[in-house]
Amino acid sequence: MEMKTIVPPIKSQGIKTKLVPWIMDVADKAHSNGKWIEPFMGTGVVAFNSGFKEALLNDTNPHIINFYKGIQDGTITPAIVKHYLEKEGKKLLTADDNGYAYFKEVRDRFNKDFSSLDFLFLSRAGFNGMMRFGGKGNWNIPFCKKPNRFNQAYITKIVNQVSKVKSVINNHWIFTNKNFSDIIPVATKDDIIYCDPPYFGRYVDYYNGWTEQDEELLFNLLSETRAKFILSTWHHNDYRDNEMIKKL
Repeated sequence: MEMKTIVPPIKSQGIKTKLVPWIMDVADKAHSNGKWIEPFMGTGVVAFNSGFKEALLNDTNPHIINFYKGIQDGTITPAIVKHYLEKEGKKLLTADDNGYAYFKEVRDRFNKDFSSLDFLFLSRAGFNGMMRFGGKGNWNIPFCKKPNRFNQAYITKIVNQVSKVKSVINNHWIFTNKNFSDIIPVATKDDIIYCDPPYFGRYVDYYNGWTEQDEELLFNLLSETRAKFILSTWHHNDYRDNEMIKKL
């Protein structure tokens, strides 16, 4: 029986949920006995469906890493998430300006205290499931304009996602907040690296930018690694090709 894909509670554009079966089919053919390594963890959807006992998961976005560390160490539980979203959802529903006033309150609170629960709230209440930060690291995605966003069915869905993620994260999983260039070199020949970097030449909702120099550094590090790797990137669209494909 085919396993159902675990969908993470953090939401973002470009999530690889639909590609997980294909990615893992490629990974399974590598017959790895090592670690699953992700220099660009993102929402974590691929890692949570990898089935690996050991994992090294990294992202430059500290809020993603802190959220999943919280689930790992028990400071964030399904019960805590349920209570938080029910409380904040009621405030959102009764706030002025069709909910926008309270959304701004949570946004401003997050930009001051960087609460992992507020991060979850913003990732699910922001416009079009986007995740974007300003130059000072502050959340700057507008409200989705749905004051009833956190109805009971939606809260139950998120709580179940937290529960599923909690069931696969173990003490052999390491979460880090570093540059990708610090992660790839530690891989051994038995490991598999999955890379889903920001896409060069396209708008990305990512914690920081991505330059041609970053793309070249990634190419060099993957060329030198002893590990097997899988790389997600874009090839072309209706208007242009990804020039890095031919260049690198």
